Parts: sequence; structure tokens; C-alpha cells
Amino acid sequence: MNFFKSIYEIIDIPLTNWMAHNGIKLLRWSIALIFIWFGGLKFIPGASPAEVLAGSSIEILTFGLVSASVGLPILAAWEVLIGIGMLLPKYMRFTILLLYVQMVGTFSPIFIMPEIVFNSFPFVLTIEGQYILKNLVVIAAALIIGATVRGGRLTATPD
Repeated sequence: MNFFKSIYEIIDIPLTNWMAHNGIKLLRWSIALIFIWFGGLKFIPGASPAEVLAGSSIEILTFGLVSASVGLPILAAWEVLIGIGMLLPKYMRFTILLLYVQMVGTFSPIFIMPEIVFNSFPFVLTIEGQYILKNLVVIAAALIIGATVRGGRLTATPD
């Protein structure tokens, strides 16, 4: 039994140390990739699978004052800016603020267009609903990243 415990620790200790050392950076990079990629697609008409949903949400939330053709490039730039900000730790507080403001819009279809989000309320989501709900992971990741802006970090072992 001690043999297996020793092998486990030989593997586990350096692995968890590596995760603690690199986890926040990899969270930032993965969020950056998502926002740059998905935001970038919104610059190209017809390229983003969220184009219609985002455009409709913008028009509803602005009471028709901002059309999808105007709002989508603004949203695209906002999302790409979030992605770039995730790569620049100096501006992390501002980046996380931009992300949370964007998330308000992202989750708005749940309330303003539930027929697009749910096949059967409240449990059966459409693909659009799934696309929206997966952002809970992004929000949680941003919380973890935000907890490190004052120099905090992950540790593999308790203090």
C-alpha cells in the first residue's frame, strides 16, 4: 500500500504544483481565446452562430434605438477588447468589469426571449440556451482571476 501511495505522490505533487503555478494564466488565456474568437466572428456578417440572437437582444434592450447592424460591431469590439485585456494582467480589473457588463447582455435573452432559450421551461434548453448558460463557467473563472489582482495566487498545498 505504501508503494502505491509513494507513486501517487511522485506524480501528484509536481502535477498539482504545476496546476497551481499555471492555472490562473491558463484561465486568462482560454477566456482570451473565447472572447477574441467569438467577438471576431461578429465582425463578419453571417459568421457568428450568435449573430441573430445577439442582434435581436441589442435591438430589444435598446428599445430599437440601436439596430443590430450598428450594435453587433460594437459588441464585437467589446468582446475582442475583453479578450485582449485577459492577456494584459495590468488592466485585469477593467477587463473583468467589461466582462461582467457584457454578461448582463449575454444573459438577457433568458428574460427577454425565453422562447429562444428554452424548449421546455425551465429545464430543457435550446442550443442558444446552452450557449448562454455555459457562460456561468466564464463568470466563475473571472471571479477566480479577479481574486488574484492584488497578488494572490493558487497554492497546491494548504498554509
